[in-house]
Amino acid sequence: MIRPTLAVLSPPGVRGRLSILIFHRVVQQRDPLLPDLPDARWFDGCMRWVSAWCNVLPLNEAVQRLAAGTLPARSLSITFDDGYADNVTVAAPILRRYGLHATFFVATGFLEGGAMWNDRVIEAIRRSPSPVIDLSKIGLGRVGIANDAERREAIGRVIVAIKHRCPADREAAVREIEDACSSRFDGELMMRPGQVLELAGLGMGIGAHTVTHPILARLPFKQARWEIAEGKSTLESIIGRRVELFAYPNGRPGSDFAPEHVELVRTCGFKAAVTTAWGSAGKGDDVYQLPRFTPWNRSRLGFGLRLLGNTRRAAASTV
Repeated sequence: MIRPTLAVLSPPGVRGRLSILIFHRVVQQRDPLLPDLPDARWFDGCMRWVSAWCNVLPLNEAVQRLAAGTLPARSLSITFDDGYADNVTVAAPILRRYGLHATFFVATGFLEGGAMWNDRVIEAIRRSPSPVIDLSKIGLGRVGIANDAERREAIGRVIVAIKHRCPADREAAVREIEDACSSRFDGELMMRPGQVLELAGLGMGIGAHTVTHPILARLPFKQARWEIAEGKSTLESIIGRRVELFAYPNGRPGSDFAPEHVELVRTCGFKAAVTTAWGSAGKGDDVYQLPRFTPWNRSRLGFGLRLLGNTRRAAASTV
């Protein structure tokens, strides 16, 4: 049912539509604090379904064919954001098992291992020895974390509370949280430069995702330009070829980036960019604001129905 219906919704040629999946991490085993995070078993099934239903194209090729009106039927591309090491160790072997290509958008400021700010929050709360933590300094008061359910709720509240702060204020808030939890995470979750090169050597796509993963709309213009250009330059020096695809951090049009950031991406030499607005792209859509989505359903039917629904949906919004 899924494959023939996709062929109707996304025929070849000028009426074709491009679906782009977005992932971040793929962990080996399910995480009780992050139950929606894809694990290896689910991701394997997801890639099996996608390979049976869709024509999976490298994103750079898909963008060119979208603009030219030459997409094959049931076109789809796969992307990952941020630059997690498990993209290399867990996701890439599964992609290769099914002969699938993906593009990995890497925030270069985290390319020496370590962890992004949100993961530091998660790991501080996970490892805290206290059943209650005092987060009054970031405006949340006393928060219970005595069990997994409370820890999940606390993580969600904290991330929402500090996500859109400027980088300096957000870093200060993360340190307050770590102090409140009496816990600091010293492990490594992110790729190193050699792993980026390894992905490129496997034939995977490498895209830019700024340096420090800021909300571009919250930055002064010059700083936003540096984030976009410097991330591109660093990745090009690692892989030895041009980086032509960009992913907006957080990625919501109008709230996380604005028209001036779209123009910055264009003038920095990128050929296309992706957002986190849901929908699929058609000929004539702005290739610098391509929509992406992930149908998180665990069942084959649920996943397929969400994929169909998103394929039917035009790009949700642009700036």
